Amino acid sequence: MLHPPSILTIAGSDSGGGAGIQADLKTMTMLGAYGMSVITALTAQNGLGVTGIHAPDPSFVALQLRTVLEGFPVQAAKTGMLFSSAIIGAVADILATRNFPLVVDPVCVSQSGHTLLEEDAVEALRERILPLADLLTPNRPEAELLAGMPIRSDADTAEAGRRLLAMGARAVLIKGGHCEGTPIFVTDWLITPDHDPDPLRQPHVDTPNNHGTGCTLSAAIATWLGFGMPLRVAVTRAQEYLNTGLRHAYAPGEGAGPPCHFAALRR
Repeated sequence: MLHPPSILTIAGSDSGGGAGIQADLKTMTMLGAYGMSVITALTAQNGLGVTGIHAPDPSFVALQLRTVLEGFPVQAAKTGMLFSSAIIGAVADILATRNFPLVVDPVCVSQSGHTLLEEDAVEALRERILPLADLLTPNRPEAELLAGMPIRSDADTAEAGRRLLAMGARAVLIKGGHCEGTPIFVTDWLITPDHDPDPLRQPHVDTPNNHGTGCTLSAAIATWLGFGMPLRVAVTRAQEYLNTGLRHAYAPGEGAGPPCHFAALRR
């Protein structure tokens, strides 16, 4: 019997358990992988919002990352909340020589509207992390910020994706969860250098319990890549996992809850 792939998340800790490191590790475990973590920030939060952030020294973030890479055969990794330009630099220096696929979730703002990336770190994210991304997974506001343009149409989405590819990302998935109204489907656009933008649709789930959806999706993509799946297959399988979690989502406490990461077990 083959061992599960070892998948690494480099992200912030969510004390409420719905997003960040906690959501990533739950996702990796449910998909049959062995999850590991490098914690870039501690957040005090629950379903109502973020009440505080404490970031470790960048040298300690780097020590965590080096120690994991020295001790485990990492098959894939993802980044989430990186918080500061100093932490971004410390992580980028080490990841530049990796030999596994990297999914970059450019976390800037929490679902509750709390800033999770310092203002002066946006340029560092563009210059140091985007060129390392085998897949970049921004939502619409993040894509607008990084690409420097508004997104109001499918054509705008394609242009923003092309701009992000030009910054060095090898592929871009612009997520459609921030669409307006109540659509029948939610469309994530997969944009790669050699193909037309690919609309990947999932049924819209009308639920307020959507805390940590971006973390969950990117962790699932990284996990499936770690299993050796082609990019498009990894993305669609991850979409299915998230969609199932949203259909069974509930609020374990006050405020918004996360997708149900163990929905398959409940079924």
